[in-house]
Amino acid sequence: MSLVAWGRAVKARRPGLPPLWLFTDPARTPDLLAALRALPRGLCGVVFRHDGVPGRTALLRQAARICRERRLLLVAAGRSRDVPAGVGRHLRGGAGPAGPRPSFVTSSAHNRADLVRARRAGARLAFLSPVFPTASHPGARPLGPARWGKAARCTGLCVAALGGVGGSEIRRLPRWTAGVGAIGALLP
Repeated sequence: MSLVAWGRAVKARRPGLPPLWLFTDPARTPDLLAALRALPRGLCGVVFRHDGVPGRTALLRQAARICRERRLLLVAAGRSRDVPAGVGRHLRGGAGPAGPRPSFVTSSAHNRADLVRARRAGARLAFLSPVFPTASHPGARPLGPARWGKAARCTGLCVAALGGVGGSEIRRLPRWTAGVGAIGALLP
């Protein structure tokens, strides 16, 4: 099963949150705007993580325009002063820069404490990782599907899988998984 087919099935069951999320990475998504244009319309969210790159503000504004046109939900990690209106925030480990609370908040999480912080910070969706071995964090010990499911289940928060998730791995996750975050698996 492809991630897109899985995402469509999840969206049909739960029409609220996007089930597929592209995590941007300056090294692995060098042509970010082309990657955004290739995402399935209305099925994806985007976690913008181009922190510290030259021209970040302009790139974020271009990304926001493409996301609006393609009905993709966009959240931005990192500093908050350059985030345009209508773009949500992505916290790291449930913590982030102070500032006005946006309408939509996501968070990364690597353990239960991060998930609790994310819930308290108002996140609507947390990405618990790494569930499988991943190129983003070589050598990191993955949670595996059973530990991931146990940690994700007891939070009172929608939790998405992140880290090494592709079409074959998605079948190993619980049916109630709220979404999947990926880089390579969602790139053309």
